[in-house]
Amino acid sequence: MNPPVRPITAITPQALSSRAEVKHAPDAGSSAPLHAWHEDSSLLILEKPAGLLAVPGRGPDKADCLLARAQAHWGELHVVHRLDMATSGLIVYARHLEALRVLSRAFAERRVEKRYEALVWGHPASASTDADGWSSIDLPLSADWPARPRQRVDLDAGKPSQTQWRALSPWGEHTRVLLRPLTGRTHQLRIHMLALGHPILGDGLYAHDSAARALGRLALHASGLRLQHPLTGERMDLVSPSPF
Repeated sequence: MNPPVRPITAITPQALSSRAEVKHAPDAGSSAPLHAWHEDSSLLILEKPAGLLAVPGRGPDKADCLLARAQAHWGELHVVHRLDMATSGLIVYARHLEALRVLSRAFAERRVEKRYEALVWGHPASASTDADGWSSIDLPLSADWPARPRQRVDLDAGKPSQTQWRALSPWGEHTRVLLRPLTGRTHQLRIHMLALGHPILGDGLYAHDSAARALGRLALHASGLRLQHPLTGERMDLVSPSPF
């Protein structure tokens, strides 16, 4: 029997403030409502706004985050994976420890398919694609310690990192692309597209000045998730339209 699924929910920061005191930082996520794409007794899938931390950072000024806002409404939640502060899109929370165990294993074993949409500088071209039209990037990554939190391509000591990508459509002088990370390294998609010579627009950490200023936010959105429900095993396909 499938778990009950409630309708898509939108919870505004004003509604949250009646349940718990949540500090709102002056960022792009502070005025955005919370949207639940899926909600049942085991699983919660939300839309993270760009500019909002996924989990709390160090210090009271970084306490406001999606997790805190969501827990103020839905109660105890367990973190399964994360998105960068500047990235928007689909994020999964477990609602009990057994769901956390099952979901964490599925992510670790790469049984969860994640897709992202991005706008990248210029028009990337690939010399080779697979039967489904995907091109591959296979470049190991490691922390760039002198320039933290930046990461870097490290052919000698980096951790294996693989991304599949394909162009979707032109966007003026630039291109909308679909990205499928096969590994989950910090800033992986941002560095891999930079390594191709086509940084993501709005990326103030890695892109050159013209690309960084081309858009008012990082043009990276977690647009798709394919996973099995941790309780029923039912396949779930979720799609979040790109906001750019």
